[in-house]
Amino acid sequence: MAHLTIVADIKAKADKVDLVKSELLKLIAPTHAEPGCVQYDLHQNNENPAHFLFYENWESRELWQMHSNSNHVKELAAATEDAIEELSIYEMTKVGS
Repeated sequence: MAHLTIVADIKAKADKVDLVKSELLKLIAPTHAEPGCVQYDLHQNNENPAHFLFYENWESRELWQMHSNSNHVKELAAATEDAIEELSIYEMTKVGS
């Protein structure tokens, strides 16, 4: 069964980069402990430090949705409410390698 791949593309406001980064980093440990989490990696753009990307793999869409509704994700949303310029989330399936 193919994993669900999530790419979360996050752009912080220029004056909120440190806040957004610290809040995103807080997600990693509790997310790794969640059922169904196969991979959860945070990246920061080398040329634009306000640009972050989560690359995630989940055992199923249902388990990813549980993550999306978790307390730590809700806490992130509250802490960064006025700090995120743009957020795009893509649900993807690997079709080759």
